[in-house]
Amino acid sequence: MFDKDTYIRRRAELKKLVGKGVIILFGNNESPANYPANAYSPMRQDSSFLYFFGQHRDGLVGVIDIDIDEEWLLGDDIDVEDIVWMGYTPSVADLAAEVGVTKTAPMAKLKEIVNCQLSNCQLMHFLPPYRFDTKIQIMDLLGIHPSQQKEKASLDLIKAVVKMRSTKEQQEIEAIERACNVGYTMHTTAQKLIAPGVTERYIGGQVDGIARSLAQGVSFATIFTQHGEIMHGSPSDSPLEAGRLALCDAGCELDDYCSDNTRTMPVSGRFTQKQLEIYRIVEECHDYVLEVAKPGVKYADVHFAVCRRMTERLKELGLMKGDVDEAVRAGAHAMFLPHGLGHMMGMDVHDMEGLGQIYVGFDEETRPNLEQFGTNCLRMGRRLQEGFVVTDEPGIYFIPALIDEWKASGHCKDFLNFDLLETYKDFGGIRIEDDLLITKDGCRFLGEKRIPYHPEELGS
Repeated sequence: MFDKDTYIRRRAELKKLVGKGVIILFGNNESPANYPANAYSPMRQDSSFLYFFGQHRDGLVGVIDIDIDEEWLLGDDIDVEDIVWMGYTPSVADLAAEVGVTKTAPMAKLKEIVNCQLSNCQLMHFLPPYRFDTKIQIMDLLGIHPSQQKEKASLDLIKAVVKMRSTKEQQEIEAIERACNVGYTMHTTAQKLIAPGVTERYIGGQVDGIARSLAQGVSFATIFTQHGEIMHGSPSDSPLEAGRLALCDAGCELDDYCSDNTRTMPVSGRFTQKQLEIYRIVEECHDYVLEVAKPGVKYADVHFAVCRRMTERLKELGLMKGDVDEAVRAGAHAMFLPHGLGHMMGMDVHDMEGLGQIYVGFDEETRPNLEQFGTNCLRMGRRLQEGFVVTDEPGIYFIPALIDEWKASGHCKDFLNFDLLETYKDFGGIRIEDDLLITKDGCRFLGEKRIPYHPEELGS
């Protein structure tokens, strides 16, 4: 939690941006794992509620009436029976005072407040819900069926929240730096453990344990796999095999902010020549972003600059052919890079994705291309601004099913060497990822120490 003035200032700015009406920000409730008393732990608060109201306790709702300049924190104080099991918890009034809110009430009063505001024909602003209990709460309060709530969510509120949360304050940047420092320990531990015979699950568990020990936990489900060609490969019981590659994509949450890094390591401790050739291309593309990403540049343009560089290098290996610009326009590079270069990051690892990617990663000037394979997975395309935090995560993957499909259909056959691609079907995939802060004149990676990724640092 930041100081009280931070939340007062944020809510004041939010009121200016939205203009009129009533804003309802729902905190999260406990989420049962398999029966009511056995909840997922620790509880994860809604990020936008945290951003404006700062409190982690479950069962809270924030109400901001812009028209009469009134703010409420609603929730039920816990009783003695809860204290027996959970220990002391501050009252809702105490929680409110910590973030500069003067009005509080039990949750039962929320319906009364909303009904009063609706009777005065005030606009009701809420964000797109993603939890079923919140959807039911909105239906009870506003009479909007869950199937309609996404389209009925307030566009004015979405745009205001995106505007504010996109540009990170100095204290937010410092929090992300701290998370990145834990990420360093997570990844260097994985690198030390990688060896033939060790299981994916064991290393993934060690990585998760560090996140739980040194931070609030992981920022997303850890990816640790020898099948790097699978974008979200969960750790399995498979032992690591000599000669293969192991990909670790992991991050933590600390002080409510995230880290997100990826490293790819040779299980045997040294890359084969074939692996090193591909790895060097990914390494070059990853570092190239530092040269081209800066305020005023569209991240879509950075993405395609990386795609052109990747295509040039793959041509040199004989895996691609033809004119580089034509190949990229045709989407031939997506055979190897089927995702975007990166995404916004902050309180959420895919920051604000639940508000709608078209508002977070795009704007009126920069629109997504949803028709072309690969480009349709670009999460971030808009112009960069000082204070943005985005991921830089190029990769090269050899996906057998995709190779077979494109070869059978002849898709992009003028730009791909399918005969040579056949010999890479057992290769796997490589990704290198770091978190990038857009600065006044350019950009820099976050974290005090860089997780080793240059081949000479990895024993090759």
